[in-house]
Amino acid sequence: MPPTHNTAPTQYIEANGIRYAYRRFGAGDQLPLVCLQHFRGGLDNWDRLVTDGLAQNRSVILFNNAGVASSEGDPADTIDGMARHVIAFVEALGLEKIDLFGFSMGGFVAQNVVLDRPKLVRRLILAGTGPEGGEGMVGYPELATRHATQKVPTEENFLYLFFYPTDSSQAAGRIYWTRRHEREDQDMPSSMEAMAAQVKAIAAWGAVPAHDRYAKLKKITLPVLIVNGKTDLMVPTVNSFILQQHLPDAELIIYPDSGHGGIFQFPARFVREATTFLDRGPREAL
Repeated sequence: MPPTHNTAPTQYIEANGIRYAYRRFGAGDQLPLVCLQHFRGGLDNWDRLVTDGLAQNRSVILFNNAGVASSEGDPADTIDGMARHVIAFVEALGLEKIDLFGFSMGGFVAQNVVLDRPKLVRRLILAGTGPEGGEGMVGYPELATRHATQKVPTEENFLYLFFYPTDSSQAAGRIYWTRRHEREDQDMPSSMEAMAAQVKAIAAWGAVPAHDRYAKLKKITLPVLIVNGKTDLMVPTVNSFILQQHLPDAELIIYPDSGHGGIFQFPARFVREATTFLDRGPREAL
């Protein structure tokens, strides 16, 4: 059997003296899809229904940034620093062109990867995320740390942060939480030091600049798919609309009855829509 989300071995590759942890699985002739995770998230915080679904006709690469979970090195305390680690990792793999998927904080990082290396990325997926200096993002670190101060985040905190407070959304969250723990050799949790560095990075990213608040987004000219839940507590959903309005070539999907983890609540829909987006030619009409 080919490797899957739950069976692909954890691999390591070194770049600039740092040993990065990653998993790679899937097959097909499409460009590899590199996936960048949320605040404190490691290799096992992804949903196997999402990653295995996306891996049906492409290679999916899950990545731990420096100092996160099983990756070595000092964790970056800026989003730009995290983006530089992603670029170093991709170059170490010998990849000249990729598709990129950033979820939550990973979406912040993905935007900077594209800005730093625009020719590296063909298509971009941004889920549960927002632009630099977005609306209501200054309080994000406080909200996150108030519900993620344990060494290993709890189910109760995860359901509060990632799912909508309805019976249906909370039930979907509990089902996801079970899926998330199915793999036997789980990645180690991120350290409190990594959390502190990420909090600092997120606080700086959320600060509103004095001039040209969303000017950088106009420089991201590649096709972008933006996805979020109806009410995102972590990165307010209005930021998804802001991304769609300011990115030159972007489309937006908002899932009902859902929050920050909308892609985990509606994995089949997300995989179908993301695959359709990724499988398009360079500039096909949306």
